[in-house]
Amino acid sequence: MELYLLIVIVLFVLAISDLIVGVSNDAVNFLNSAVGSKAASFKVIMTVASLGIIAGVVFSSGMMEVARKGIFNPQMFLFQEVMIIFLAVMLADVLLLDLFNTFGLPTSTTVSLVFELIGAAVAVSLIKIIQLEAPLSEMLVYINTGKAIAIISGILISVIVAFTAGAIIQFFTRMIFTFDFQKRIRRYGGIWGGVAIAFITYFILVKGAKGAIFFSEDQVKWIQTNTALILLTSFIFWGIVIQLLVLFTKVNVLKPIVLFGTFALALAFAANDLVNFIGVPLAGFSSYLIAIANDDPLNLLMTALLEPVHTPTLFLLAAGVVMTITLWISKKARTVTKTEVNLGRQTDGFERFESSALSRSIVRMAISISDFIRKLLPETLLNFMKRRFDLEAFKGEKKKSKETQAFDLLRASVNLLVASMLISFATSLKLPLSTTYVTFMVAMGTSLSDKSWGRESAVYRINGVMTVVGGWFFTAFMAFTLAGIFATVIFFGGVYAILGLVALAVIVIFHTHGLHKRKEKESEKLEMEFIEDFSSSKDLVRRNVKEIETLLTSVEENFGNCFQAFYDENRNKLKASLKDSKKLNKQSNVIISNIFKEVRNLRDDEFKLERRYGKEVASLREITGSLRNLNQIVFDHVDNNHSGPSKEQIEELKKINKLFNSLIKNTIDFFYSVKEKKADEIDSNRNEFAELLQKYDKNQVQRIKKNNDSTRNSLLYLDILSRTEAISTSIYNLYSTIRKNLEE
Repeated sequence: MELYLLIVIVLFVLAISDLIVGVSNDAVNFLNSAVGSKAASFKVIMTVASLGIIAGVVFSSGMMEVARKGIFNPQMFLFQEVMIIFLAVMLADVLLLDLFNTFGLPTSTTVSLVFELIGAAVAVSLIKIIQLEAPLSEMLVYINTGKAIAIISGILISVIVAFTAGAIIQFFTRMIFTFDFQKRIRRYGGIWGGVAIAFITYFILVKGAKGAIFFSEDQVKWIQTNTALILLTSFIFWGIVIQLLVLFTKVNVLKPIVLFGTFALALAFAANDLVNFIGVPLAGFSSYLIAIANDDPLNLLMTALLEPVHTPTLFLLAAGVVMTITLWISKKARTVTKTEVNLGRQTDGFERFESSALSRSIVRMAISISDFIRKLLPETLLNFMKRRFDLEAFKGEKKKSKETQAFDLLRASVNLLVASMLISFATSLKLPLSTTYVTFMVAMGTSLSDKSWGRESAVYRINGVMTVVGGWFFTAFMAFTLAGIFATVIFFGGVYAILGLVALAVIVIFHTHGLHKRKEKESEKLEMEFIEDFSSSKDLVRRNVKEIETLLTSVEENFGNCFQAFYDENRNKLKASLKDSKKLNKQSNVIISNIFKEVRNLRDDEFKLERRYGKEVASLREITGSLRNLNQIVFDHVDNNHSGPSKEQIEELKKINKLFNSLIKNTIDFFYSVKEKKADEIDSNRNEFAELLQKYDKNQVQRIKKNNDSTRNSLLYLDILSRTEAISTSIYNLYSTIRKNLEE
């Protein structure tokens, strides 16, 4: 039994890890609306969410049903088989959720747990069936296949219903209140607040407090059968309270509504999703206690797991403390939240996701449908809708605010209202809807109605949504596969397999921690470059120049790395250099966005004909585009195992690199000092560069005539000279344009 005691210890260690990675992923469900709308300071929002978690943990009865029965039939498994299933599930869950957190993608912890249980149970069942030489149809005796089908259908229902409901309700809400909603809140605030808080209160009663200690079975049934009465009473009471606050105080009533909704979702998360993190370890602990009390534990069928067991309050409180601490300190939780907030952001900004062929097709189709509908609707109605969706009020409010809102409080309250409403009714009807799926898709639906996905950002946002939704199906597949593999390895490998898998988990988590840290630094760098606030157009010009200096420094480094890797014919370094050049392309796009801001904010008296902003933009695009192409052709050449550069070519490329570095250094120095001496040096660099490239072009032609270099080698070298010339010319053009812009 020592082996199984080791498994129990490992399960509890994994339980703490699972709480950390689980909260990091699920936090987005209750933080998104409050954080995105800046309903309060970050500390206040986190405090409200923490109180919700503690309340959910305290009021929960801790029924860990999902891990004990329903997914598989424990009466068909021996003690050691059940312990293998539980250990495989926890190892897979920690690794899978940590992977999603690293890339900032929200997923369902319930779906991951359910499919891990199915995967591990199927693997162990299959081994038993093969050993017993029984037919595969016996699998149905071991596994509850209906649960898996219900979960998959739940994904599809969540995506379609939540997105549609969020979009429709937000559309009509915005039509009523517009973006300039403060005046209308004074008129309709009581009605809106009453409806929102009534549904959120009902959500707490049905979902959050379901199975709570202080509710008897009769009281739970009364709540379920008196929905209309609860909603009507709450609506009248809260409607009066909210209207009085609107009329007699200066309180922005949408803020307490959003914070109350945040509290409710956090409470529901702690009360219900806690089982996803500690249910399996506690089931393993119960199994161990049952086994050691039996005379023949290794041949004991785990029928006892069918009995309901209440989790000790101490375990629940300890879990609540770990969850609350994680909420405050987890950087990965903020990364996941940032993903959802940015996908619904009202204004332009740094777009994390690229476009894809599918997202472009969807946008084209949406534009065609929109154009068709516009032709059917009367002009007066279209003009009316245009006025109701005028964004000027939101932009004006955003400029006044010290905090940068991703979207306004009205949309945040709709997010919470619709999510609470859908989850409450789905729970009362026993429909398998996921909290994560509903809250995410509602937020995306409201974003669509608010025109957050404009022509400039739609392809990126839609691709982001598809990435997240695709990740949900990937969760189910990977959870099933990983847990099944781990269960098989543990079944045959015993203690050595357990130690090996635990070591693997530690190594992977350590690696993903470093990966997340690097990705965060890259993301923060790009977001810092995207200028939100500025005091004047002059200030904006100076800040843009500073970012261009940083970009040119990176271009210099990447150019040198590419050449050095080419000399060494080092494929891995060239691959890394190519990857870096693509990042520089993104960086230049952010700077270009800031240049457009600079142009929009120029006063008439500041505008000068000498300022060639189009040339500045074209130069930036040419520099990073040509650098990326340079890296690509060199990488392809080495990747295809073609001949490397000759000694003469290496010597020439080294001289080019040295002169290139001098050009960039002098350009950056000029931006710092704006001295004529540096300007003369830059002109000299440019002329020298042109002469050098012309000379080396002739040298290569001579080598071709003498048949010294292969055809592919010669083509590559001439292409390198051409790309280098394009980059150096664009750097000089950029310098010339910025020089004029800096002149008063």
